[in-house]
Amino acid sequence: MRLSSLCYPFLGCCLLAATSTSILAQGGPPGPPVGTHVSPAAAYDKLLTGMEKEFVDAAEAMPADKFNFSPPASAGDFKGVRTFGEQVKHVADANYYFFHDPEVPMPKDDPIAKLTSKDDIIKALKESFVVAHKYIAGITDENDFVMTKNGTRGGQAAFGLAHMMDHYGQICVYLRMNGIVPPASRKSSM
Repeated sequence: MRLSSLCYPFLGCCLLAATSTSILAQGGPPGPPVGTHVSPAAAYDKLLTGMEKEFVDAAEAMPADKFNFSPPASAGDFKGVRTFGEQVKHVADANYYFFHDPEVPMPKDDPIAKLTSKDDIIKALKESFVVAHKYIAGITDENDFVMTKNGTRGGQAAFGLAHMMDHYGQICVYLRMNGIVPPASRKSSM
């Protein structure tokens, strides 16, 4: 058994606990009373919904003419890194990997990789989140941490969220290098 397969339940629990605590600390709406059972689907979906908003808003904040931006050599050792648009396409594509039925083989072709316009890339990103929400809706108390050939459903969802957070951080740096404050970091008028 691979070590990563053993770590999925632990990773999922840590990610859920850390992110849930973070959401509560930000003054989000009050959750259910202490002791209330929350389904895995509801817990993961809340996290995915928050991450989706931050990621899509950040992707939409970059002007279309900057989707080919990657840090210049003068900014450090960035040779070969993905452009902003490639980062967004990578997450859209990865959502299909992390949030899919483990018994269904993945398609061999990658139509997302061929996209070039901001509008098409954003559309693909949003469509990938529809698939992710559908997958998460199928996570139950009974199947959350049952091993499949790809790990556990909960582990796959947690890893998908962690992966998205990693790339969210990268696109935020790209936005800031272009003088754009990521939408989630902007001060609200409240």
